[in-house]
Order: sequence, then C-alpha cells, then structure tokens
Amino acid sequence: MKYPIGIQNFESLRKDGYVYVDKTRHVFNLANEGRYYFLGRPRRFGKSLLISTMEAYFSGKKELFAGLDIYSLEKEWAVHPIFHIDLNTADYKEEGSLAVVLNDYLSKWEELYGSSASEQSLPLRFKGVVERAQKKTGKRVAILIDEYDKPILQTISNPELQERYRDQLKAFYSVLKTQDGFIKFAFLTGVSKFGKLSVFSDLNNLQDISMDNRYIDICGITEEEIHRYFEPSVKELAAANGMSYEEVTKKLKEQYDGYHFKRNSIGIYNPFSLLNTLAKQEFNDYWFETGTPSFLIELLKRSDYELPDMTTEPVSEDLLNSVDSVSKSPLPLIYQSGYLTIKGYDERFKRYRLGFPNKEVETGFLNYLLPYYAPGENRTEFEISNFVLDVESGRPEKFMERLKAMFADTSYKVAGNAELYFQNAMYLIFKIIGFYIDVERDTSDGRMDAVVRTDKYIYIFEFKLDKSADEALRKIEDRGYSKPFAADGRKLYKIGVNFSSTTWGVEEYKINVCLK
Repeated sequence: MKYPIGIQNFESLRKDGYVYVDKTRHVFNLANEGRYYFLGRPRRFGKSLLISTMEAYFSGKKELFAGLDIYSLEKEWAVHPIFHIDLNTADYKEEGSLAVVLNDYLSKWEELYGSSASEQSLPLRFKGVVERAQKKTGKRVAILIDEYDKPILQTISNPELQERYRDQLKAFYSVLKTQDGFIKFAFLTGVSKFGKLSVFSDLNNLQDISMDNRYIDICGITEEEIHRYFEPSVKELAAANGMSYEEVTKKLKEQYDGYHFKRNSIGIYNPFSLLNTLAKQEFNDYWFETGTPSFLIELLKRSDYELPDMTTEPVSEDLLNSVDSVSKSPLPLIYQSGYLTIKGYDERFKRYRLGFPNKEVETGFLNYLLPYYAPGENRTEFEISNFVLDVESGRPEKFMERLKAMFADTSYKVAGNAELYFQNAMYLIFKIIGFYIDVERDTSDGRMDAVVRTDKYIYIFEFKLDKSADEALRKIEDRGYSKPFAADGRKLYKIGVNFSSTTWGVEEYKINVCLK
C-alpha cells in the first residue's frame, strides 16, 4: 500500500497509485449547494489536498475521479478557469513579501487572460483578471485560496506589519463579493478565522463550514475510514509491535483520534500521524516532529495566560469561531491550531468544555511549552525523567534540589507576574510527570498544588509565593490534606515550598514525614 504522506497534489496522488480516502461527495455537495466557503482546520490535516481535489474537479478531469463517489454524481464535468493561491509557500516577516507573492500569481494569470493599464493595485488586477477569464472562456471562475491567514499569523509579533497585511488581504479578498457574477465557486482554508475587525469583515457571503456537522469529516480520517481503507495495515501494525488487534486499535485511538470540530460530533484522527504510523509500523509523535508554530509562544508571551484555564474554563462558540488579531487571549488560536478540541457542551448555558484531543497532542504540547517556563531547555526531558525516578525511589530531597537548581538557572521566556510564572511552570512539570505516575493537581485559589502517588509513596505538595515553607506546611495540616490517606500503608511526605518573586526561584522548602 502506498501512503500519501506529504502529497498534496490530487492528480499526482491518483496517477501514482497512492491510497485516497474519498472525500469527493463533500466536494460535489459544496459545489452544488452554495458558492462561497471557509474551512478552518489544524496544520497537516489535509486542507491542501482538499483544495487540489477541488482544482482537479473544476478543471473537468473526470478520469482522475474514476471509482470515487463524485464520478457518478457529476454529469457535466465542465472546465472552469482556476485561480489557486497557496499562501503557505512564503515567509512574510519582511515588508512587501505578501505583495510579491500576490503579484506573482496575478502576473501568470494576466498572461492567460490579459491585463489593463488602468489596473494598478493588486485588488483591481485581481478583479480585472476574474472578469476577463469568465468572458474569455464563457465559464465562471473557481477561486481556491489555501492558508489564507499565513501572513497574519507569521506577523503576530509585528503588529504594524500585521495591520498592513490585514488591510491588503481584506481589499484583495473583497473581490469575492464584488465579482459575484463572474464566480462559480470560492473556497478558503486556514488555521484560524479572524474576527469582525479583520479580513472577513466585508465577506458576509462566506459560509464558515468549520463547525458544520455535514462537513465534520471533510479533512482527517474517521474510524470507519481506517477500517475501510487501511484494515490490512492495522493488522500489520499489530503484528509488528507484538500487540493484539484490539490493543493496537485502542492505542491508535488514544494517540491520534479525538478531534471534535462540533459538539456531539464523531471523532477525527489526525491523518498525518495516522498515515506515518501505518507506513513506518511504529507509534510516534509525528505531528509534533513537523514543528509547532512560533506564533503560539508569541501569544502566550503577551497574554499573561493561566495554562490550567485551557481545559477548565468554559467558552462560547463565538470565542472558538473567531480570532481577533488584537485580542490578548491565546485560547481561540490554541483551539483552532489543533492543540485543544471540544470535549463537552453545556446546552443550558451554551458553553463548550475544551481538552487535549489525544496523547500525542497533550504530551507534545506540554513538552514544547515547558522550556519556555522552566529553564534549561536542552535538558528538559532528562530533568523530567529524573523527577519521576526521584519520587518513585522515595527521594523528595533530591526532587526538590533538582527543582531548586532548575529555577536557579532562570532565564524565563514566558512569564508575566511571578505568581503566574510559577503557577504555569509547576502546572507543566506536574502535568508531564503525570504521564508516568499518578498526579492529582488542585489549581483552586490561584495556586498550583499537587498530590503524587507511587506504589510505595505519597507526596503532598503545597506552594507559596513570598511567604514561607512553614506556612505551606501549616496549610497542609489546617486543610487536612493528609486525612484521606490515614489508612494508606504507603509512606507519606508533606512538602512545603516557597517561591521568591525577587529571585524567581525556590526560596526554601521543608519536608515532613507523616508518622502513622
């Protein structure tokens, strides 16, 4: 079986015999039920291949669709002029780079359909070439724009340049509305949907299908599709890893499933990770190996965001659906980028509960963030493994000395105020430790406290800022945190820690052993 890993061109995929998960019924329905659409999905989720499939369809290349759903649905296979813009192919951090990319596309189209000396601006040239293409061919045009938001996302740390790009794109995309009589179909994809003050403010004719239940599986792979297209590969994966069929399907689900783009919708598997796993016959964090966007860190740097809120605070659909580029909240973009997904919905209050979609995303995201909060980024994974070994071996002093040394090397990158910095850092440390041993985190009252359990030991942590380790220990006593473990045979440690906002480190700690 040939797996289409990294292949984004539909024609080459079909001609070279790669397996294709059939999404063409969706393409037919979109083309025949409406005209202007937007789809937001995370990176490496198949958006570019979908755009390429649409390009082949509107080019009338019937032979490429033999055996697919659309082959029997479509009767005309008309050939339309195609305007395909892929904004994922350039670096937009330099002034003028967006204009260079758009000019390149327009120049090539003007060679086909002509130009006018009066059309000086990019939007006017786009408007003119759309009209001339329709008049020259007698067929209305198809406009396909991939990663429409790349210039804006790349310039989050440069607000002035981002503002200019937003204005340029807003004017350029307005052609979709002003040239309605010449357009058969328009489809835009991206990671995010920017809000009312941004590029979509004039496009009230654009249907957002990102949370449309009819098109939930238009990108990505469903469980049913895994068994329909890849059943032999799943069985081979089980044999290669010494697992039963049931064990391997469960692990695939835990690692790569879990994306929900609408409340009560089916789960979607990350196609990039799934295909890599089946092709290489081993489990890995393939999606994260391709890199995490730097714009997330830029947002966290300026937001003073409490990381535990990602999975605890209910949010509205308006927040999930839109990104205001001047907003300080990183949550919508974290969700739209695929690091969080819908986990529940409160019908009464119309609020969503978010969470990590699967283990690959959770472990990858937390490990990616940790070096920005806890110093020593070249030894983060080593430190975490040592933390785990310390608590498993009953060595709380070594654990605390290791923690103290980590913060002594403070060159924090994402901080805010000291309390938020320590809260986020400890949240990440204990969340990652929790992948290996039992950790219960309590984030009430703005503090990051934890109970860690191993087969032989129990550790109760209490953290304070600019107070004392004794006060932290007193809180453990006063709140009766150890009472639930009174009959437990494991050795119990109470650990009080005080952080300093002056040194940005561990000021002191004290460890008491609970005598039973």
